[in-house]
Amino acid sequence: QVSLIESGGRLVQAGDSLRLSCAASGRTFVRYNMAWFRQTPGKEREFVATISWSGGDQYYADSVKGRFTISRDNAKSTTFLQMNSLKPEDTAIYYCAASTNVVLTTHRERYNYWGQGTQVTVSS
Repeated sequence: QVSLIESGGRLVQAGDSLRLSCAASGRTFVRYNMAWFRQTPGKEREFVATISWSGGDQYYADSVKGRFTISRDNAKSTTFLQMNSLKPEDTAIYYCAASTNVVLTTHRERYNYWGQGTQVTVSS
């Protein structure tokens, strides 16, 4: 089992950069593929990015490709989301998630563990 805690969300202006962190508890962090999702009021939680247990493979939603980068530090049991060229439409609560799925997946139901979320607000 793993517990996830996100941090780094805040109010920024359009065009700014921001890095989110997700700290995981437990000694089995390397067993999980990790991902970031985001959600705005009245909408379903949507996939943003995912990274394999080794860090060697990543996959992104089209809306963030080229602007966001997911990475992980297995020694520190931490996953990151570097967000550049932020847009107002990136405003959302960002959630970190862990999956035991064998392959990378964008489906939220395949993720076993979730953090509590961190708010990112991008002003125009």
